[in-house]
Amino acid sequence: MSKRYTSDKPIKVLYEDEQFMAFYKPAGLLSVASGSLRQKENCLEDMVNEFYREEINGVAGPKLHPCHRLDRETSGVIFFAKGKAHQQLLMDLFHKRMVHKKYISFVHGRVTRPSGTIRIPVKDAFADKFSPDSEAKDAATKYKVLEIRTKFTILEAEPITGRTNQLRIHFKAIGHPIVGENKYIFRKDFDLKFKRTALHAAEISFKHPVTGKDVKVEAKLSADMMNFLERNRR
Repeated sequence: MSKRYTSDKPIKVLYEDEQFMAFYKPAGLLSVASGSLRQKENCLEDMVNEFYREEINGVAGPKLHPCHRLDRETSGVIFFAKGKAHQQLLMDLFHKRMVHKKYISFVHGRVTRPSGTIRIPVKDAFADKFSPDSEAKDAATKYKVLEIRTKFTILEAEPITGRTNQLRIHFKAIGHPIVGENKYIFRKDFDLKFKRTALHAAEISFKHPVTGKDVKVEAKLSADMMNFLERNRR
């Protein structure tokens, strides 16, 4: 990682090489904004380009482009590419399911099965907006129970496919919606409260498409989720 980055920047750098950078996305921040939203609020794409886009001999270097997205409410690791060509290389790995993502999530209730795979088709939210009759696509999520507490379970989740809102839909479908969920359930129906969806992108790993080296980037659990654990001990 370059030593030019200091802790006073609002977005933390987790990884950097000649082609890619990984950042810690705070909860509540859009990954990418478009249209009217771009005029009203900051997004991660704009912020990282403002603070971390390199200058080469006084000229702005390649723009940083997102290689995937995280929901506004999700915290954790997100990758950007230096230039469109490198963006396409990493996006191709995502499309080929050669990028492994691990999330930490708190879900309502006690998940008694220690591990498993959820296979439930998921509709593409964006496609459905323009084509309500679009069919749901195959989707799969692996999960592992890390700890069971009185009213919720701490899970490690690995989406095998990358459907929009897949984890939120899958955990709701098996009767254990994510704590803080308010799109697919009525939040008022549950005792546990959290100001956002309790979902954190904890790890991304892949074989580097240029160097061939193994890359693994991790992000510590967000402060608000840590505070939730402290408030809701066994």
